[in-house]
Amino acid sequence: MNLSKLFFATIFLLSFYQSNAQRNYNGYNLLGIQGGITFFEIQTEDLVTEQRQGFSAGFSTRGAFRNNFDLIYGLSFHNSTIGVEGKSLLGSPENIGYSIQGVQLNLLCSYNLIMNHLSFEIGPVVGLNGNMKLDNNKFENYILSGYNTVRAKDIQDISKFNVALAGGITSGFEHFRLSAQYQYGLANMLAPLNGKGLENSNFKGNSSTILLMGILYF
Repeated sequence: MNLSKLFFATIFLLSFYQSNAQRNYNGYNLLGIQGGITFFEIQTEDLVTEQRQGFSAGFSTRGAFRNNFDLIYGLSFHNSTIGVEGKSLLGSPENIGYSIQGVQLNLLCSYNLIMNHLSFEIGPVVGLNGNMKLDNNKFENYILSGYNTVRAKDIQDISKFNVALAGGITSGFEHFRLSAQYQYGLANMLAPLNGKGLENSNFKGNSSTILLMGILYF
């Protein structure tokens, strides 16, 4: 996955969208930068997980579409973290840290409850990410809770492509807003673990993310 190429291609598309919209529509079109914190978890019955905090940063455009509706396009980089319970041979259970890095593209429809001050957004989010990497290799041979042979290092190969449904609310002013958003992954992000000869051959799990962020528009 070449993040630099995706970054520059998306910036070009966002800039093109903004300039084209400004030429063809008398409404507002804003280009913004955004950043915030994430609370990420995998909803699964196959692992004992712990929600953990990460971060997200990126770019966004908001443009008037029709009546009280806006369209929002965006690109964001994220570093999500999660804990998975496991233990050493003679130790007690503890949460083992993993990190997931990637990018997300979103297209959201926004309904303005109060123009420029309060809106509700919903739409799809497409994500590309790397493996779920162990934060510390000293845990790689820990046995995960609920299993006899599945080690912490065995579950790092997750789905690299995900689609989520996002919904949230944004409030503030025309050029600065605060946003709270929830994203639920529609795909089984643990599917690549199946067929690897592990103790469990039917892993299932969906991403669950709460995103709190600030957006500065220009």
